[in-house]
Amino acid sequence: MSEKTSSPQPGRQASREGARGPAPAETPAPGDPPGPAGAPPQAGPSPEGGSHAPKTGRAASRALRAIAHAFPRSNALVFLLAIFVSLLVGAVLMAIAGVSVVDGYSAMIRGAFYDWKASNPTRQILPLTMSVFSAVPLVIAGLGLAFGFRAGLFNIGGKGQVVMGGIAAAWVGFSYDLPAPVHLLACLAASVAAGGLYGFIAGYLKAATGANEVIVTIMLNSIAGLLVAQLLRYDAFQRPGSNEPISPEISRNAQLPGMSPYKIDAGVVIALLAAVFVWWYLERSTWGFELRAVGANPNAARTAGMSIGKVTALTMTLSGALCGLAGGVTITGDIKYLTANFDGTLGFDAITVALLGRNRPLGTVMAGLLFGAFRAGGRKMEITAQVPIDMVLILQAVIVLLIAAPALVRWLFRLPQPDGAGLRGLLSRDVKEAAA
Repeated sequence: MSEKTSSPQPGRQASREGARGPAPAETPAPGDPPGPAGAPPQAGPSPEGGSHAPKTGRAASRALRAIAHAFPRSNALVFLLAIFVSLLVGAVLMAIAGVSVVDGYSAMIRGAFYDWKASNPTRQILPLTMSVFSAVPLVIAGLGLAFGFRAGLFNIGGKGQVVMGGIAAAWVGFSYDLPAPVHLLACLAASVAAGGLYGFIAGYLKAATGANEVIVTIMLNSIAGLLVAQLLRYDAFQRPGSNEPISPEISRNAQLPGMSPYKIDAGVVIALLAAVFVWWYLERSTWGFELRAVGANPNAARTAGMSIGKVTALTMTLSGALCGLAGGVTITGDIKYLTANFDGTLGFDAITVALLGRNRPLGTVMAGLLFGAFRAGGRKMEITAQVPIDMVLILQAVIVLLIAAPALVRWLFRLPQPDGAGLRGLLSRDVKEAAA
């Protein structure tokens, strides 16, 4: 009885198979070995990479389409075109002045990147190290000012904060005699503290009284300039046996170690560490999120419970600390003593570097390197091709003008308007669509 229940019924099974129809026979692929009669052919191994080739091709095609869409709308293209237009304007001005354009720009390249006329390989790559050396304080100060700009604070006091940092570093450098690494670190720490304190003054006044940070920092610039000139009149800051307003040279233990015979020192490492710190602070820390929120919409940040005064004071303090560090690096790595104008135009050039870099760490580093190359190449242009050094200032001014007005560059070159879809967003969207 149980055997009848468990055995299949041929009639019903045949009727069901007849209703469904015969199963379609699979056609063997060309080159497959014949299998047993009635057995389905076994799937042979695909050619090497054959199953992945279409996917790889589609991925490459999607990447190319994303690049073709994003690059004409990117700020990077505007930056490159701004440099191109500035070089074109410089060429026109050199031609009007009767200077050879080829000689002028070749001298700039030889002074900023590679001197192919030098006698040995060491001297050939020396210009590149000069460009990096000139860019170090610009990068550090530019990162400091970018801090304030990202929070919506126009810190125009970079010059004053650089000067205060340089005063502190120089005083510690020639007043004390400490071991090599301790003395150098003490000088840099003093410059950071002095610059941060000077920035805190503007930040506190802004947070507590609503004072305009532009006016406050401009006045603080004047105070710092007058202060360093007055300090150099005192015996404590006057170099013995000299009537010039210069300080004694800082101790050798307080100087940044260099790489002889190249004019480059450990300031490069400090600049890179500063860039990493700024990136981490802005993009990975809670304080950086609050800073960006306040800069984007202060009212919404206040509604969310953020303290606008705290963010303002802290941001200006950190901005001043980095500018002070730039002054300390200038004293310990370049000049080695204090003068009334040791900073030159560093404080104001750093504003240009920060704006040119879109207040982003990587952009600021690249803009600083560009301006460092202009500084190094401009000196070579003046000496070799008799091109006035003011030509470099004109090139910088044209670049800043075009970067500040990207719509003008897009109109000149008929570029499409940005649509907010970056390269990363386009690629991730394509990946999601392919997966779906």
